Amino acid sequence: MLKLFYVSISGNTRAFVQRLTRYADKAHAADAHCPRIEAVEFTPSFDARFLDQPFFAMVPTYLDGGDGINSGYREVMTLDFRDELDEADPENLLGIIGSGNRNFNAQFGLTAKHYARRFNSPVIGLYELRGNDEEADRIYTSMCNYQADFDRRGVKRALVK
Repeated sequence: MLKLFYVSISGNTRAFVQRLTRYADKAHAADAHCPRIEAVEFTPSFDARFLDQPFFAMVPTYLDGGDGINSGYREVMTLDFRDELDEADPENLLGIIGSGNRNFNAQFGLTAKHYARRFNSPVIGLYELRGNDEEADRIYTSMCNYQADFDRRGVKRALVK
């Protein structure tokens, strides 16, 4: 079972998580070795014990305007989610999945990149807006590979600093 903790502000992330879990369910139905996904959306009352085991985090990009290079790189709207990740054991965070709008150029997936540095966890996938089937396939495959690597080595992959 792959564990996924996510936050959805506008509903786009939630829609992609639903697509991703359907994809995993189909893969599991075709091959029982393919893991399913247990996804938990951040709410003020979510059970924080979910983060006591290895998991992936998915976060949308909401920034304060600008171009993501010279200005507009301060995260907004997902701060409570970030605070929950701050409280969790960072060794359990296997990877970050991010979303955004490619029209915003350098800001695309920028929140996920910020989280990757903050929590020393790799960005394992980015998708646009509500995502599509190809992005679900790519991200599911990446999650499976990172989980298998963790299971084999007993430690997560970290960013090279």
